[in-house]
Amino acid sequence: QVQLVESGGGLVQAGGSLRLSCAASGRTFSRHTMGWFRQAPGKEREFVASTGSGWGGGRILYADSVKGRFTISRDNAKNTLYLQMNSLKPDDTAVYYCAAAPRQYSSVPSSLVSSYDYWGQGTQVTVSS
Repeated sequence: QVQLVESGGGLVQAGGSLRLSCAASGRTFSRHTMGWFRQAPGKEREFVASTGSGWGGGRILYADSVKGRFTISRDNAKNTLYLQMNSLKPDDTAVYYCAAAPRQYSSVPSSLVSSYDYWGQGTQVTVSS
């Protein structure tokens, strides 16, 4: 069982930056594939970024809409996942969720909601124009 708590959301002007954090409980964080997703009002939850576990070299995957602007990273010593968001746009406004996949020791990231069993409560990001 993995419990996740996001923080770092807020209101920012277009072109600004925010860094989201996701603190994980337990001692298995480093073994899990992790991801960031977001959900805007009236829309389905969509993939943002994912990183495989560090075992065997964790690979990273980004949605095309955030590639070059967002960076996912993890600090396994602190049990924390990050999402650095730069050059923010109004279209980035959403509730952002971090998620952990049940599979362990996989370097392969995943963009599928169905790959993840554990979810945080979400943090609101609002980008004003």
